[in-house]
Amino acid sequence: METPSGDTRIGSYANCTPIAEGVTSTVYRSADGATALKVITAHHPLPPHDPQREVRVLRLLAGSPRTVPLLDAFRDQSQQQVLAFPYKPLTLEALLLDTKAAALSPAQVRSIFGDVLRGLAHVHEQGIVHRDVKPSAILLEGPSGPAYLSDFGTAWHPTLSAGAEPAAAKILDIGTGPYRAPEVLFVNRAYGAEVDVWALGVMLAECVMAPPRPPFESRPAHEDGSQLGLILSIFKTMGTPTPETWPEAEGFQVSPFEMWTVFPRRSWQEILPTVDQDWRDVIAAAVRYSNRATAQELLQYKCIL
Repeated sequence: METPSGDTRIGSYANCTPIAEGVTSTVYRSADGATALKVITAHHPLPPHDPQREVRVLRLLAGSPRTVPLLDAFRDQSQQQVLAFPYKPLTLEALLLDTKAAALSPAQVRSIFGDVLRGLAHVHEQGIVHRDVKPSAILLEGPSGPAYLSDFGTAWHPTLSAGAEPAAAKILDIGTGPYRAPEVLFVNRAYGAEVDVWALGVMLAECVMAPPRPPFESRPAHEDGSQLGLILSIFKTMGTPTPETWPEAEGFQVSPFEMWTVFPRRSWQEILPTVDQDWRDVIAAAVRYSNRATAQELLQYKCIL
């Protein structure tokens, strides 16, 4: 296969081609196709985006299972921060778009989510919260993996983040669209790794549905009403929480128990009736208001093993 080439120079890498663009960065592919170069284009990235912290977190995770390895970090000729990674030809987001009306096969889901859970479990063991788990952050070698967790630009670290974001006062502007966890929407600044588990469970539900789609609906985060719309979608889908189903929420700054339409509680068997029970069990353990499983615990489910 011919490697497409461009005309952009990034440090010592000539003829680079842009392949993706985000809020704070543009990703290029090197001319030889081996390297992905993430160029931070925002002059003053707004928190929680922090390229310097991202570099330090990735260096701390060097050698971790199933997290994308950082090859190098440097300044280009324009003094923009650049992060270099091994190029991966596919993302889970692109794979889902390519499958169109079909769900991913059980073998694909098992391989991809086993890898992602192993990576996420190790990240959480280090006290790190990823904060933006989503299909575009899952890099793939091929349609069945191996899979790698990427995009640590907004990750929270217990020591590197503690000055700006104490553990009990974290930033709330995290996550993407329908993958955002409800505790963040209700101003719980003391959230932890559970927000990543929720996002992973939503992503898993998306992958086993035909056609693939998240179980919750959300406008883009920057649009007015996106948080309210997502809250209502979660409540309509799962049922409005109560102090019994979400006891931790009684201490939240904004209560989920007042002034909300009461929707009946629904099981994941009702929400995903055509999905295999084994996958529903994993989703039910991850996408719940209280007592979510850890990434390590999810790895023990028989459909993942």
